[in-house]
Amino acid sequence: MDPRVEQFMAKISAKNPGENEFLQAVTEVAESLIPFIEENPKYKQAKILERISEPERIILFRIPWLDDKGEIQINKGYRIEMNSAIGPYKGGLRFHPTVNLSILKFLAFEQVFKNSLTTLPLGGGKGGSDFDPKGKSDNEVMRFCQSFMTELFRHIGANTDVPAGDIGVGGREIGFLFGQYKRLQNEFTGILTGKGIHYGGSLIRPEATGYGATYFAQEMLKTRGEEIKGKQVAISGSGNVAQFATQKVNELGGKVVTLSDSSGFIYDPNGIDDDKLAYVMDLKNIKRGRIKEYAEKYGVEYHEGERPWKVKCDIALPCATQNEINEEEAKTLIDNGCFCISEGANMPSTPEAIEIYLNKGILYGPGKAANAGGVAVSGLEMTQNSMRLPWKREEVDARLKQIMTSIHDTCVKHGKDGDYINYVKGSNIGGFVKVADAMLAQGAV
Repeated sequence: MDPRVEQFMAKISAKNPGENEFLQAVTEVAESLIPFIEENPKYKQAKILERISEPERIILFRIPWLDDKGEIQINKGYRIEMNSAIGPYKGGLRFHPTVNLSILKFLAFEQVFKNSLTTLPLGGGKGGSDFDPKGKSDNEVMRFCQSFMTELFRHIGANTDVPAGDIGVGGREIGFLFGQYKRLQNEFTGILTGKGIHYGGSLIRPEATGYGATYFAQEMLKTRGEEIKGKQVAISGSGNVAQFATQKVNELGGKVVTLSDSSGFIYDPNGIDDDKLAYVMDLKNIKRGRIKEYAEKYGVEYHEGERPWKVKCDIALPCATQNEINEEEAKTLIDNGCFCISEGANMPSTPEAIEIYLNKGILYGPGKAANAGGVAVSGLEMTQNSMRLPWKREEVDARLKQIMTSIHDTCVKHGKDGDYINYVKGSNIGGFVKVADAMLAQGAV
């Protein structure tokens, strides 16, 4: 590691002890940015990277709620308002038992760069709770969401902080949260994105992250005269992002052979076509079942407790969670013919895995660039809410594709290194410059 990066990270580690995910995210960015900052002393003198690495505000609160047995349950609630230099804080809410301060700070930090890359005026934030919606009744989820928003509502606003969904927060949860905000504030405003289409949501928003990661893969492939058509694709996860990445890969002529959940993965060598995908959507979104049931229905392989990175593929789209591809899995992927990875999840590859991608010279789209489609369409939803006008599906999809192409162009501009495009470097520098210049223009903020 560059001694300058080591020195910088020693200070960050001392301020944030034990926050491994957050420190991992900052290290990855610092490795790209510190050499760039040395060449641009205005950013060094103003300590922009130090400032971006510190949240503007952290809100912690308790969430008491009543379960169906009449017992009080108590969870922790969080909102990290990371950076508002270019717009209101924007980022999802995650409801999952693993949620803690480190994970949310890493996600909020990544969100600052991701939102900057979209070209939209959006700052970065993230939030959530250690509440687990799995196994809870609709009424329990509703009571939890109402209690969560009863505290959060005083800290957010259409021009201040606009949350969205993330893991564990889908259309059901957003609806309950929005209803409680409306009740408390007595106003109908675009305070949350990912809303239902009949009350201010945008077409393509549920599809956006998965579609965007696939569009980004297609843009990377074009740089080598390739396309998704005819390629074998391994996808992890089976939630919103994985489902719509599968849909878009099918549309573009590729063949998806894997999906997974926290229990294991399925391998379908014939491909998960649109009919099979419809079954997955019903299984996961309505019945809230396990992916193992797909294997039982279609008679395909199910690998208990494993991740899908040992399967032969041309393209991998990790769409589950952070650090889901380690060093060994990265080696196996590449040995099995994978030459393009586009991240639908946030930070799904460990630092050791990323080093292997870069050393092997494969096409690698990091999450802050590749999965920015979700927040991009959230930004478009905010625009539609402000105008009180919905856009047609085709228009939103065309804007999404245009934004993903623009993000790719920015990554190429800042990441071209001879014949190779380092998308890590390109996305970090491309996302940084816009925020850094805004911070300089606004003084010591």
